Amino acid sequence: MDRLDNTVRPYAWGSTTAIPRLLGVEPTGEPQAEMWMGAHPGAPSRTPRGPLDQVVEAAPEQELGPAAVAKFGPRLPFLLKILAAGAPLSLQVHPDLAQARAGYQDEETRGIPIDAGHRNYKDANHKPELICALTEFDGLCGFRAPDAAARLLAALEVDSLKPYVDLLHAHPEEAALREVLTALLTADREEMAHTVTEAAAACARLGGDHAPYADIAHHYPGDPGVIAAMLLNHVRLQPGEALFLGAGVPHAYLDGLGVEIMANSDNVLRCGLTPKHVDVPELLRIVRFEASEPGVLRPEASPDGEEVYATPIDEFRLSRYVLPENTAPHDLTRATPQILLCTAGSVRAGGFTLSPGESVFVPAGEAAEVSGPGTVFRATVVA
Repeated sequence: MDRLDNTVRPYAWGSTTAIPRLLGVEPTGEPQAEMWMGAHPGAPSRTPRGPLDQVVEAAPEQELGPAAVAKFGPRLPFLLKILAAGAPLSLQVHPDLAQARAGYQDEETRGIPIDAGHRNYKDANHKPELICALTEFDGLCGFRAPDAAARLLAALEVDSLKPYVDLLHAHPEEAALREVLTALLTADREEMAHTVTEAAAACARLGGDHAPYADIAHHYPGDPGVIAAMLLNHVRLQPGEALFLGAGVPHAYLDGLGVEIMANSDNVLRCGLTPKHVDVPELLRIVRFEASEPGVLRPEASPDGEEVYATPIDEFRLSRYVLPENTAPHDLTRATPQILLCTAGSVRAGGFTLSPGESVFVPAGEAAEVSGPGTVFRATVVA
């Protein structure tokens, strides 16, 4: 078992206070957006044996277990993060596995540099993800029903939005959502900026269901993604609740602190709320144009006290233990690799005492016991 030393990424949307508060340290005044735990080559966790990606590469079957290597290959299949949003993240979708493989191969064949600003596919993997709230957590997830989106837009009484309202009423669901998103992303930028300014003022005046979009517009004035965001469900998670984001589902995180886990990929196609590249044709090919409820997840408790967040994929499995004081240790030994992350209290994991924000890597098959008092998240795979 290795204690992890993890990198904090200073993305501009990050909170300046949430991660320092969790860690019990003074804020630096700079945004601290994500703490990465895993073997992603962009910021691998550091261990006494070296960077975790190199540790895994040197002995994959020993570190990951034969079953995980057979199923996912010789790399850690997931990336665990603490995510602290102080401003909205970009509105985005992720490809499925077949789309990622095809898109990556196409861009490789065309010789697009991996770090090019207009490159869509950084790797050949999909990126399903799960966010579990540690505080109240606001986000956008999946399309509203077209009629509901039409009502939200119509209430703004902005003349230039009326054609979009009519489109949402006039077509079947998939066609309505596709036509409106396409129109928003291909409209004249100057005219759209004026529309967004009017819409933002109306959202601020109306409040209620419109309030989140006024805040988004404050951070991204004139961005067509503000109107695109109004096509999506707004959801507020309470601590312990989670959202699963599958392929093609448009989403954005707005505010709050959470534990995020995802397949080990960087593939993102953006719809707005960003100065970065938006590839509209490729985006429209990837997005699933269907209305859906956000599907808030609550953990399913097992007899041994493990609370599991059930998802339909195997690259990661996230659970948590809320550990009282003076109880027998829980045996977490498993034939697959694990990362254990403390988020509250003081958790004993093997020979380590973990404070909030601290974590360890447990190689496959290595004995692992945890005890409290505190809360520990357990990340592993299904193999």
